[in-house]
Amino acid sequence: MFQRRLLTLCLFLGVLSLTGCASRSKSMLSPGTDLSTIKTVYVVKQPKDNKDIDDLIKTNLEKRGFKVIKGPQLSSPYPADAAVTYVDRWYWDLTMYLIELTINLRDPQSGFPLAMGNAMHTSLNRKSPELMVDEVVTNMLTAPKQ
Repeated sequence: MFQRRLLTLCLFLGVLSLTGCASRSKSMLSPGTDLSTIKTVYVVKQPKDNKDIDDLIKTNLEKRGFKVIKGPQLSSPYPADAAVTYVDRWYWDLTMYLIELTINLRDPQSGFPLAMGNAMHTSLNRKSPELMVDEVVTNMLTAPKQ
């Protein structure tokens, strides 16, 4: 009886320990979207972004050859070929870290999403914000056509 309870406890702890290792990375390109026509991008700073994710996105896109403008949310149209919006989720686990980042590349006139990238890394697989931005932008720009 004791051995059975010990085995059950070990299995439970093993499964519980694996939950900290979760990670996910995905992207999507809207049908008919040609990202090669995009040369300038407007990065919309989120009002509550005190971690400067907009600066990281701007720097990453500039390294890829885009001309990048960043600023507050505007009423359409944005003064660029595309607008970038993002959602960053932070989590506390001994330190604050970026658990999930979603970036949307949008039509500057209508706001319709042209491409989307997302990455989530829990505590044991955490990445720096710079690496998360790079992962999401890479996935978004190399998303397979639908």
